[in-house]
Amino acid sequence: MGIREAVLSIRGRPTYDGAGVRLLRVFSQDEATRFDPFLLLDAFGSDDPADYLPGFPMHPHRGIETVTYLLEGSVRHSDSTGSGGVIGPGDLQWMSAGSGIVHEEMPIRSPRGVHGLQLWVNLPAREKMREPAYRGVSAGEVPVVPTGSGSVRVLAGRWGGARGPVIGVARDPVYLDVALEAGAELMIDAPAGRTAFFYVLEGAIGTASGPADAYPAGTCALLGDGDEARFSTGPEGARFVIAHATPLGEPIAWGGPIVMNTRAELDQAFRELDDGTFIRR
Repeated sequence: MGIREAVLSIRGRPTYDGAGVRLLRVFSQDEATRFDPFLLLDAFGSDDPADYLPGFPMHPHRGIETVTYLLEGSVRHSDSTGSGGVIGPGDLQWMSAGSGIVHEEMPIRSPRGVHGLQLWVNLPAREKMREPAYRGVSAGEVPVVPTGSGSVRVLAGRWGGARGPVIGVARDPVYLDVALEAGAELMIDAPAGRTAFFYVLEGAIGTASGPADAYPAGTCALLGDGDEARFSTGPEGARFVIAHATPLGEPIAWGGPIVMNTRAELDQAFRELDDGTFIRR
C-alpha cells in the first residue's frame, strides 16, 4: 500500500496518577477509538524522588493488558496472582488483567531517577474474563537487531528476523525500541490494517518525506494507512518506540482502571470490588 504518514500528532499532558506520581499522559480515553486496540500511554520520569516515590499502591484492573517498560531506575511489583519482583532498566512486564487482578508498582529511590512507559492494550470481548497472567522480561531476554545506523530492541512480536520475548498475546502486537544515530534512515514494516503509532523518547525524528526534526522528544504520532513507516534523524540522532497491532472495533466502556464492552459489565466489576468477589482465580 505504501508509506504510512503521520495523521495525528499529540504532546503528552502533565498530570498525576497513583498516589501522586508525576507523569505525561500521552493518549487516553479521548483518543482510544483512533488508537484501537491501544488504550493509554503514560510516560513517567523524574530525577526528583518526590515525583515518583509515592508510586502506584494496590489497585485493580480488568479487561486489559498493561505493559510497563522501564528505561531507568527500579520498580517493585506485586499482584494478587502471587507474582512479584523488581524490574530495572530495559526490563519489561506484560500483565494481562483478564477477569481481574489487583497489583502495585512502587518505584525505588535511585540516583538517576525512575523513567519509563506504561502502555494499556485492550482485550477482545471473548478474552476479557480469562485467567489473569503476568510475564516479567529481563533486559537480557530482549533481542537487539543492529540496523547499520543504530539498533532495534524487539520487545514484543517479530522484527528484523528476531522474535521478541512476548509472543502470542491478544491482537498480536509488535513493540519496538529504536535507537538511531545522527543522519540515519530506517524503514519499519507495519502491515496494512493494523493500528500503528510512535512516541519519541530522545532527540527528534521525521517520517516519510518530512523534515528530520518534525517530531521532538515527548511527541506521539498516529500513523495512517500503509504497510511500512520511514523514519529519519537530524544531527542529534533519536530514540523512540513504535507499536502496531490489529484493532478490535468493539465498544469501549471505561471506568478508571477497568475497561469492558458495556456499562452493565463495568457496573458488575465495581459491585464485585465492593463485595469482595472481584478476584475470580
